[in-house]
Amino acid sequence: MKALRTEETRFQNIPDFDYPVRYVDDLPNYENLRIAYIDAGPKDAKTVYLCLHGEPSWSFLYRHMIAVFLEDGARVIAPDLLGFGRSDKPVNQSDYSFHFHRNYLLALVERLDLQNITLVVQDWGGLLGLTLPVDGGFEKRLGNLIIMNTGLGVGTSPSAGFMAWKTYALNTADLPIGALIARGTPHLTAEEIAAYDAPFPSPEYKAGAQIFPALVPITPDMQGVKTSKKAAAYWSTQFSGKSFMAIGAADPVLGVGPMKKLATLIKACPEPMIIEDGGHFVQEWGEDIAKAALKSFAES
Repeated sequence: MKALRTEETRFQNIPDFDYPVRYVDDLPNYENLRIAYIDAGPKDAKTVYLCLHGEPSWSFLYRHMIAVFLEDGARVIAPDLLGFGRSDKPVNQSDYSFHFHRNYLLALVERLDLQNITLVVQDWGGLLGLTLPVDGGFEKRLGNLIIMNTGLGVGTSPSAGFMAWKTYALNTADLPIGALIARGTPHLTAEEIAAYDAPFPSPEYKAGAQIFPALVPITPDMQGVKTSKKAAAYWSTQFSGKSFMAIGAADPVLGVGPMKKLATLIKACPEPMIIEDGGHFVQEWGEDIAKAALKSFAES
């Protein structure tokens, strides 16, 4: 598999993201692909927050939440999906698939032997992360759930807004990553926008960002649908931990309506926190979300 590696110099001036970076390049079936992840906080912490980003962002998106979790004494693991962030970036779109990324996450969790996980997900982090308990022993490692602006790919027809985004991504070789994220996050600084662009020095690095929308399981025959349906059953009937949902209400695709519908699939999910001006990348309002989640877990 041909892959590109973003030079470390691109990440030298990332604001508010001075967390330890680790690499692994020998996961089973992913040999010679270097995967990056943030690993911060005490190794013997009682809780591990596994923060999974989506498209076209990277673990930088979680910086505001990571700070709160660390202050609470937890350990935080925040991987960069292959094709994003500091992880290697396969150059052929055909190398990307639902199970290629899902299985890598399962392999990384097993390698790190993470226990008492609070799963934190948004966008593709949820499309993939919400399916992890279906197999691979992940359900025994899982404690709680924090969920934001995401969904399950169960093969249902998407909105017109999503289809427009899918078409745009596939037909725009040099996706303006930072500008796209800033569109729904107007309070970002120029330095933060540049941080979202940092992993992608040229269009050749953006195969994942281009193809990911087309991989969302929106028809019954697509990869990931069967697994996602199993996941829906798990969260409805088998999940025994605590959950917390935050919704960026200004998200035009995965806003209040779709998220409240998703909440009905999560056993004992409390009333969601609504961030009225929050866009799709609602982690940019993450300090308040993380604090509210910790309070909710402590009181429930």
